[in-house]
Amino acid sequence: MTSPTAFASERRAAVNGTGGVSTLEQALVAAYQNNPQINAQRALVRATDEAVPQALSGYRPRISATGSTGVQWNDTTTETRVLVPLTNPPEVVGQRNNNSHRHYPKTYGATLTQNVFNGFQTANRTRQAEAQVFSARETLRVIEQTVLLDAATVYMNVLRDTAVLELQRRNVEVIQEQLRQTRDRFNVGEVTRTDVAQAESRVAAAQSQFLSAQANLTTSRAAYRRVIGVDPGRLANGTPVDRFSPRTLDLAVAQGQAENPSVNAAEFGVDVAQLQVKVNEGALYPTVNVTASAQQSHWTSENNVRTFQGSVVGQITVPIYQGGSEYSLIRQAKETVGQRRLELALNRDQARANVVQSWGQLEAAKAQIDATRAQVTAAEIALNGVREEARVGQRTTLDVLNATQELLNARVALVTAQRDRVVASYTLLSAVGRLSVPVLGLQVPLYDPMVHYQQVRDAWIGIRTPDGR
Repeated sequence: MTSPTAFASERRAAVNGTGGVSTLEQALVAAYQNNPQINAQRALVRATDEAVPQALSGYRPRISATGSTGVQWNDTTTETRVLVPLTNPPEVVGQRNNNSHRHYPKTYGATLTQNVFNGFQTANRTRQAEAQVFSARETLRVIEQTVLLDAATVYMNVLRDTAVLELQRRNVEVIQEQLRQTRDRFNVGEVTRTDVAQAESRVAAAQSQFLSAQANLTTSRAAYRRVIGVDPGRLANGTPVDRFSPRTLDLAVAQGQAENPSVNAAEFGVDVAQLQVKVNEGALYPTVNVTASAQQSHWTSENNVRTFQGSVVGQITVPIYQGGSEYSLIRQAKETVGQRRLELALNRDQARANVVQSWGQLEAAKAQIDATRAQVTAAEIALNGVREEARVGQRTTLDVLNATQELLNARVALVTAQRDRVVASYTLLSAVGRLSVPVLGLQVPLYDPMVHYQQVRDAWIGIRTPDGR
């Protein structure tokens, strides 16, 4: 197993290294390391991991600190009135006093709040977050299978289109030689101008097919680069992976419904929805919190030098009626559970259909190879016979051209069938949920999502990701 940080460095080394993988296994390794779709899903799984410590934070205290300082002025003017009885008439004399004072109040304190009971919402949110993590990992398996299948497909497409291009090139040479021979025979009067025109027409058609094969190969090479991350070099022949698949259709169907990652992700989706119901029901329960606070103050008034306040308070809040929204959320969550269960049934049906379809395609591909091999053998014998008969005048030029085209078609069909045979074996392995690096035995460090999960699950503080970002 390897960590995300080590895996990223190995992936960059693979991208910056030399291209031109030579075997199908090496192409799968390059796709597993380089493909951006897989790497994006791995990042999504790591982001989903953070939902667990977020849920666990409900068990932990909330601590906050406050502080304040400043300056205050007090400017007071008082007036005192005194009766002077010796005057006639007596007078009232006023006396004013000014009192000015400046002080610097300071206050600082801390508050700790600990939830004791919240209707089991924290526990249910934690289990829900863990189910979301498991679902994200199964979705990662889906993406990995998709990318590996795409890699096998584009690899075989390049092999097929390369072989077809070579067949078309040789066909152009053969037809051009046939045209040369036809013109020589026309010059000596053995054939007519019609025979020459037929040969010229076939040369043009062969050249058109050759150009089309070139375009197909260019497209396949571009798809290879997109999926695998490097340009194709000289590719060795691919081999089927039947040895990793179940031996019977019934076993394949059972394994597909039990191990297919899409089905497993849907099962965890049901768990997430059910836990959401419990989380919403927790809003109907009382909430119990304990709050401890301490505060120190200095010079809050002219004569108040220091004041300390401390408290520990337990508080219980009992919800009685909150407008009905909490009941609506519970009903909504229950409907979502029903939806997720139907989606699970749909995924199981789809998994079964994919297995049966893939099994049928694999069996058809096996039979097609035998049929096209027999077709190629027969077409070769037919072409040789038609050529011999044409030399003695029993066959026309058109017969030779038709036999040549039939042999080309048979050889292209054989190449296509061989490609389909390999791709079908990978498709079946993907349908039963076993198209993975460990099953295939690929020599590549396995990405382990548990590494990042364990690194962040119990982290209380810190803003850096485990890989240092």
